[in-house]
Amino acid sequence: MPRTIVITGASDGIGAASARQLHEAGEQVVVVGRDPAKTHAVAGELGVDSLVADFADLAQVRELATALLERYPRIDVLANNAGGIFAERRVTVDGFEQTFQVNHLAGFLLTNLLLDRLCESGASVIQTSSEAARTFARFDIDDMQGERRYSSRAAYGNGKLANVLCTKELHRRYGDAGVNAVAFHPGVIGSSFGATSRGPIRWFYTSRLTQGLLATNDVGGSRLTWLAMGKPGVDWQPGGFYANNAASRTNRLADDPVLAKRLWDESARLVGL
Repeated sequence: MPRTIVITGASDGIGAASARQLHEAGEQVVVVGRDPAKTHAVAGELGVDSLVADFADLAQVRELATALLERYPRIDVLANNAGGIFAERRVTVDGFEQTFQVNHLAGFLLTNLLLDRLCESGASVIQTSSEAARTFARFDIDDMQGERRYSSRAAYGNGKLANVLCTKELHRRYGDAGVNAVAFHPGVIGSSFGATSRGPIRWFYTSRLTQGLLATNDVGGSRLTWLAMGKPGVDWQPGGFYANNAASRTNRLADDPVLAKRLWDESARLVGL
């Protein structure tokens, strides 16, 4: 029987690539994206369900969770894949710094709103993180939104480190209840990712000179697909961080359970859980 696999950020890039791969493997894929036209185009190509939600608006995240709970009695895999890097510091309609909200808070909220269903389903929760958690992060739990000091690279790295910390905390809190949480780095992918940034990052992702250094969306998507198709505890270990389909190291702060708990509790407070 096909499993229900929900992929956010699936209107293009590695999310769309993984949706195609999982659909071809016979799974029931739900495509979630920000852009209605692109989201419906991917879903229409595959003949699968789609939902639209902009993670820069937490009201839309709540509506997304409600729709998923109404439509799907089981959710076997939740892939928190939506994210982005932004050139300027901007504040969302919810009052949070955009990078922090889109990369961390929105997925954190969605996961928690679906938590009972995920536990009942024995679900895997797969978080698209990044090597940037180690190389770019300048994590300050007391300045997570860059109010005192901001750079787009650090904000992105901090968001991706928050992903890993909360993946580990999700495993600690709900692993025994049936949730299998894992985070991964998809690789350096030649997608539209860097177009919303500026400086060296934008150049690296958009210059013709660097295209040979970038992996394709299909390659990046296959790393999400491998985790979604794999068996937790056999093919990959819950609570882990993966790159190239193998356990990998990340920021040393990711192994601090006190920091992970504090981030989880503060995130819950911010989104009103």
